[in-house]
Formats: sequence, C-alpha cells, structure tokens
Amino acid sequence: MIKRTIAITTPCHLSLKLGQMLVRSKLIEGDAGKTVPIEDMGLLLMEHEQVTVTQGLLAKLLEHNVAVVNCDEKHHPAGMLLNFVGHSTQTETFIAQAEAPKPLKKQLWQQVVKAKIGNQAAVLDAMGQDGGRLQKLAQEVRSGDSDNREGAAAVYYWPRAFKRIPDFLRDPAGPYPNNLLNYGYAILRATMARALAGSGLHPTLGLFHRNRYNAYCLADDMMEPYRPLVDHVVAGIVQDRPLDRSELDQEDKITLLRTPTLDVDMGGKKRPLMVAVSETTASLARAFLGSGTALALPKPA
Repeated sequence: MIKRTIAITTPCHLSLKLGQMLVRSKLIEGDAGKTVPIEDMGLLLMEHEQVTVTQGLLAKLLEHNVAVVNCDEKHHPAGMLLNFVGHSTQTETFIAQAEAPKPLKKQLWQQVVKAKIGNQAAVLDAMGQDGGRLQKLAQEVRSGDSDNREGAAAVYYWPRAFKRIPDFLRDPAGPYPNNLLNYGYAILRATMARALAGSGLHPTLGLFHRNRYNAYCLADDMMEPYRPLVDHVVAGIVQDRPLDRSELDQEDKITLLRTPTLDVDMGGKKRPLMVAVSETTASLARAFLGSGTALALPKPA
C-alpha cells in the first residue's frame, strides 16, 4: 500500500481524535476540522509557521512510522522526527550496522554509486541526450568508488540534464532550479529515512557520508540512486515554464510531493518509489546481518 504524503500549508491545529489526525483551520472560526487516517500516512509536512500540533498526535504518528517533517520560514523542509521503536529486532540490526566491516561497506557503496550513475544515464537518454558516457562510467565504479566515478559523472551529467539553464551547476545554495531540486530531495530524504527506521536501521550511521553534524548520513547514502528520478521531474518543470519564473510555487510543490508515488523498476517489476525504498532498506539490513550483499536498487520505470 502506498502511504499518503500530507502537506499542511496554511495555519492549522493538528490533534488526535479517535485514533485519527484531526486538522482544524485557524482561519475559520469554530472549524470542526477534517480527520485523516494515520494508518494511511507515510509522510507529514508542516509547512506553515502557524501550524501547531499536540504531543498525543506526534506520539501516534511515530507509532505508525509516519515521518514528521518541519519546514523553515521559507517553507523548505528543515528537520524531521522518526520512529525508533518500530522494528522487532532493532537492537540486533543496530549492532550489526555499527560493526559492519569496512570492506562490506565499500562493496555496498560501489553498488549504490553504480546504480546512481546508471540512472543518471537513463535520465539523459529519456531527455534525448547521450547517456552512453555515463553507462561506461557506471561500469568502471570500483569498491568504495575509489576512483571517484561519481564525481566524474556529475561533471558530465548536470549541464546536460539542465541544458536549458546556461552553465548550470548543482549547488544547494545556488540559483534556480537548485531550489526545486532541494525540495524534491528533501521529500526523498524523508521517505528514505522513514524506510530505514522501518527496517531497523539507524539513519545516522552512513556507508560513505560521515558528517558529524548530519543525523541522516545513511539516508543520504541510500537515496543516491533515487536522486535522478527527482532530477527528471524537475527537468520537466523547467522545460515547461518560463525561465524568469524561478520561485518554488505551490504547483511545483504539489508536483514534487508526488515523489513517493513515482514508478520505478525494481528487478524488472514496477514499484511505487515509497515501496521501492523499503525494498532497498530491507536488502541493506540483510547485508549488515550477513544474509547476502546484493542491494535492491531502482531503475527508472
């Protein structure tokens, strides 16, 4: 079942009523509100600064492994709450993850980078660009990506993925359409972090990313092969609108909030992205626990 992504974009009060989330508008006096079944939710974004939420609701959301994302004054995702008691063998998996030998982590990272570059190639092919160079780089990825084929691929990929933007460079703090990519990646990151928690893994203990200030290093690692799917969506937005309209508007957000429902190919079978990431994280948990090293990784559907 595909879990719903709920975005609260206006002043609202969120509370718990009969086991469901009650959403009441602060703009309508005496608003009776609407209820949303918590068991149907996968991701809750609280975008407006005047959203308030009760502790009882937060506890129930976490109990059902709903990722709760807070946004900043620019309406960009800034923080996240995750459930850490949703897996029956979580302690065992945490220990296996923390004690994973370096050669295993390098082998897993090789698979992640290879899949990412292959998906970047597929995106370019779908846009009428030549992805052949990236397919060659993907085949050259070694254990731990010791030759940094990921970086070489990025140099080739970004100017072609956004050919309409002169001299485009991927920079989270950079100009349009980096703002669209940031928003889409934030949705993807929350989706991946939620799946990691559901598989009994700790999102801080990464394979490659090791920033001491980053609480989601593993989520950043494992979302890499999925990033090109977001890139393709953003490239479509850029292609269909005037370049002088560079703000992230409500229409863009609605489009990017559908990221968890994007179709991906997992081993020749079509899956919604939210389901696919759970297969990816489950395969990672199995690798840490010694039950095979092959990761379930996506291709564009």
